[in-house]
Amino acid sequence: MKDKQSSSFRGDFRSSFRNIGLVGRIGKAAVVDTLCLLYEHLISKGLHPIFDEETATLVSMDAVQVVSRSLLGEACDLVIVVGGDGSLLHAARDLVRYKTPVIGINRGRLGFLTDISPNEVLYKLDQVLMGQYQIDRRFLLQLEVRSGNQVKYEAIALNDIVLHAGKSVHMIDFELSIDGHYVYRQHSDGLIISTPTGSTAYALSAGGPIMYPTMDAVVIVPMHPHTLSSRPIVVGGESEIKIYIRDNRVLPMVSADGQTSISLQIGDWLHIRKHPFKLSLLHPPGYDFYAACRTKLGWNQDFDKFKEE
Repeated sequence: MKDKQSSSFRGDFRSSFRNIGLVGRIGKAAVVDTLCLLYEHLISKGLHPIFDEETATLVSMDAVQVVSRSLLGEACDLVIVVGGDGSLLHAARDLVRYKTPVIGINRGRLGFLTDISPNEVLYKLDQVLMGQYQIDRRFLLQLEVRSGNQVKYEAIALNDIVLHAGKSVHMIDFELSIDGHYVYRQHSDGLIISTPTGSTAYALSAGGPIMYPTMDAVVIVPMHPHTLSSRPIVVGGESEIKIYIRDNRVLPMVSADGQTSISLQIGDWLHIRKHPFKLSLLHPPGYDFYAACRTKLGWNQDFDKFKEE
């Protein structure tokens, strides 16, 4: 039986992948083990691993090259993220402007984005380095919070932008417009605006549809709306979405990819549209989104077992 932790490939690696960034989730011993394994493997292949500053604090190695997270995409041809999907979301926001491709090693829970399992990491990594991979380009959303003509907050999100009531149990009151067309006024716990990437995350929990990752679409999902007729809406990826904040008993809040929420004021507008750059995820051969859904979402039940019972 072939050892998945040993490379079966021989010969020269792709010259386009020489400087390899390493990013890991802080606070997890298994992440450190995988980072050290990757570092030694890349060195043995004559490649050049580079840590971001936070990740470098996790490993006890001398003379490693370190750059800031904000500059990692500029310094590297490829970045490897070790952790969960949240780790990749965080890294993606810094890397997307450099168009640096990313691969994810799953040391978290679900792993829709970090899809390479730890027990085959070297085998799968060598496939990618030899040029055997699928390119999966994911778009992000950009958010502007405007008060009058002033932009007072900006953020980008690979998964979703969420309007919510914070810790309050009160519903919030807002108006939604899409491409200049008034859609509705709604009382609800909030609204999720999700990319296809985020459709398997918070939006799914709120009753939204699963969208294939490469679709050019955005889903708008109400959170516990006051009227039962309020349902998720799927719109084109180029749509411009605006949300007007009305008078509320509590100050609504907005968050991008689960980052720190900011408070909104009466009369604020949220402007949401597609970010100009896409994130390039690299998958080794054999990646299958539907197989991931079967595994991660429990679609792979053994019905023959039920027949026997």
